[in-house]
Amino acid sequence: MRDMGIHRQNHYMTEQTARGAYSLTGKVVLVTGASRGIGAAVAKRFGAAGAKVAVVYRSGADAANAVVKDIAAMGTEALAVAGDIAKADDAKSMVAQVVARFSRIDVLVNCAGVAEYRPFEKTDLELFRVTFDTNVFGTIAMIQAALPHLPAPGGRIINFSSALATRPIPTASIYSASKGAITSLSHALAKEFGPRGITVNTIAPGVIETEMTTKILKERGDGIKAMTPLGRIGQPDDVAGVALFLASPDAGWLTGRSFIVDGGVS
Repeated sequence: MRDMGIHRQNHYMTEQTARGAYSLTGKVVLVTGASRGIGAAVAKRFGAAGAKVAVVYRSGADAANAVVKDIAAMGTEALAVAGDIAKADDAKSMVAQVVARFSRIDVLVNCAGVAEYRPFEKTDLELFRVTFDTNVFGTIAMIQAALPHLPAPGGRIINFSSALATRPIPTASIYSASKGAITSLSHALAKEFGPRGITVNTIAPGVIETEMTTKILKERGDGIKAMTPLGRIGQPDDVAGVALFLASPDAGWLTGRSFIVDGGVS
């Protein structure tokens, strides 16, 4: 009986993958930090769902163009747009380029972020500014730039926080504080934009295997895996599916919520 259950589950998953869990054909999605890591996985997942995708990045043009190529191979359109979200003028320019190409923006995914772990005694104003300018102001700047183009009702904003916002570790105080700010910002904006029919939600990943986490996984990977009931390290695709769900019709009644995606770490 157990084998039959597994067979039925695998059959369902195969069918679901073949037809796509959600179709976003005709939608336009802007993803920041989309040249690598979680952002790239999110951009590709939306492309696989049929959406037109703007791949926004600050550095790594080759990587961004590779993501665009991968999405184009799925049969939809993609555009690489370079700029620094921590600069309001860049945010406006990038949004303008996306609207000029695709005429609209339906979903904004604020995935770009920076992280530097440093003992609190060695924290200085430069670290604070770099972290908050990108992680917090960059999110604000992109929302302000994109908001006039989001459909009301129907627009979706998906911000990225971190599990460290509520479960910080030593040396991550500034990063954790910046991501805590994103959680609060999202909750507040959900109330402000709700009357327009625009949802605002937050994804808070745990440790996901990306370039950004190479050092911490080398130092603490076995311990992190041991704390995870699923017995493995999270992958970018584990997070990308949550982003796709929050942009789907099934998430129309969800707003102002933060979803911790960490494999059940305790």
